[in-house]
Amino acid sequence: MKTTNETRPALAAFAAIFIASAPAAAQQAQDTGAADAEIRIGNIMPYTGPLAAFAAIGRAEAAYFDMVNDRGGINGRKIRFISRDDSSNPRMAVEHTHQLVEQDNVLLMFGAFGTPGNLATRTYLNEKKIPQLFVASGDEEWAHPKRFPWTMGWQPTFRAEGQIYANYIQAAYPDRKIAVLWQNDQFGRDLFRGLQQGLGATARMIAADISRRGPDLRQLHPVLLSEPEDRRALEERPVRPRSVPGIAGGARRHRQHDRSRHRH
Repeated sequence: MKTTNETRPALAAFAAIFIASAPAAAQQAQDTGAADAEIRIGNIMPYTGPLAAFAAIGRAEAAYFDMVNDRGGINGRKIRFISRDDSSNPRMAVEHTHQLVEQDNVLLMFGAFGTPGNLATRTYLNEKKIPQLFVASGDEEWAHPKRFPWTMGWQPTFRAEGQIYANYIQAAYPDRKIAVLWQNDQFGRDLFRGLQQGLGATARMIAADISRRGPDLRQLHPVLLSEPEDRRALEERPVRPRSVPGIAGGARRHRQHDRSRHRH
């Protein structure tokens, strides 16, 4: 996908309801973002950079919107879904958002990825009364309807996600020690806090936790598996998906060594 990716799509039921019921305060934005022939929707995605794997979200959104257009659009109008690449850089997210609003005249921002970029554009979008909808981030900052009425999240919070991991660990590995590798930013802190809260008294099984900013996990698995006598459940959220084989390989070697030791 190109750095600036334009397709023609839409979120059928939602867009139809939104356009029909949007308040008068946003009437000017509706007039420019929803013309007779098309409805323009903006989006920000990391098509390049360290989080490029998550660009699959933008491609899936575009594919769905293409399907809606192929079926006739919304009330006869086609959706023009304008998705731009910020390389996970908040400054680029701000620049592209201004362009989408002021040059492309989008009606709303839909499903933009990442916490930093969405936080960087939230005030601007609310001042402009441009809906910032279905933010692709689990940060708890999207739940402030009085301060930011034009912003709405959708996915479970990172803290809730951590609690879900904790429930799984308690069910599947109740007697094992836990090593936690977490990303040293708001995302990682929320996730780790949720894990601890979800574990409750079982949190005493956390034998080690390591925080890194943008780690290469292949360099860290010897630390996490340095005590072969301990079996550990590893809670991980890698920044770089290609690092996973290094962790998996280390875990396999650890298990093989442990089984061999018990046979002898």
